[in-house]
Amino acid sequence: MTSAVTLTSSDAAPGPDGSGPRGGAGAGVVPSTVRFVASKLGGALASFALVVVLGFLLFRMIPGDPVATMTRDRPTSPEQLAALRERLGVDEPMYQQFLDYVLGLLRGDLGTSYMYNRPVSEMIGERFWPTLLLVGTATALAVVLGLWLGVRAAWRRGSAFDRVNTGVALTLWSVPQFWLGLLLLIATQGLFPSRGMRSAVIPDDPVAQVLDVAHHLVLPCVTLLAVIYAQYMLVMRSSLLEEMGADYLTTARAKGLRDDLVRRRHAVPNALLPTVTLVFLQFGMVVSGTVTVETVFSWPGLGLLTYEALRGPDLPLLQGVFVVLAGSVLVMNLVAELLYRVLDPRVRES
Repeated sequence: MTSAVTLTSSDAAPGPDGSGPRGGAGAGVVPSTVRFVASKLGGALASFALVVVLGFLLFRMIPGDPVATMTRDRPTSPEQLAALRERLGVDEPMYQQFLDYVLGLLRGDLGTSYMYNRPVSEMIGERFWPTLLLVGTATALAVVLGLWLGVRAAWRRGSAFDRVNTGVALTLWSVPQFWLGLLLLIATQGLFPSRGMRSAVIPDDPVAQVLDVAHHLVLPCVTLLAVIYAQYMLVMRSSLLEEMGADYLTTARAKGLRDDLVRRRHAVPNALLPTVTLVFLQFGMVVSGTVTVETVFSWPGLGLLTYEALRGPDLPLLQGVFVVLAGSVLVMNLVAELLYRVLDPRVRES
């Protein structure tokens, strides 16, 4: 009993600066945060290692011979084929190919494309910015539209506005992106460019160049936007409906606050948390899911590059794009988990 009392007294003693007890509630915050971040980083690195292994094995199961594809319609002797296989390294044992691949990754070398005979990292760097432009624009518009419609649909639950918007969102969420893109091509034939990112004749005026890219961006951006916003709208609506029955909203109304102030200052900020984290989670998924949209509209990004590499198959290019796309998903997942801890005090205190 004495030792227990002594321990309690020690815990209650003021710290060196007299500001409060030693070992108080804030003493374990930093170690807890460090442990949390370290565990998430460790999980992300383990997932990335698994991505590297699966990516290497997966693309070697694709039917097709890259050497035969490269020499198609060209008279090639067996000796030349053997020399080409040796130069590309496809004749080496599987474990040796994997070892070379991992060592190259550690050096930042993603290999050389079979079809283009160019460094894979250089090709990915060129195609990354068009994909970022497409995905970034579509995501920004989807967040604004989805949150705005979700808040109003939840606040007017059961109204015609709610039923129509929820039905449209559910329909768009279930539509395949490539099919929606083809429908838009048919419906807007002649109104917007259907291929590429720029016109064949590039104008000299910088403003005209920006407008030209924006004109080409409309159809692929709308295709992505239609699917992405639907998910944000439905999640925001569901989160706000859960908050609308909370006691603190009843208290706010009892204090005489107007309904729009109750919604804007109290309900919406609390309902935003799941949607904000979903934005980061989905951003990586959208980047990796642009393959079909970019292929339909011939948008010169990572998605179209993946489609071109599959026709080979161009193994180094496929592996490089796969690592970049999967890495973007892992990074966004990590950001979402860390952000969730920052935004939600209940997670920080757990």
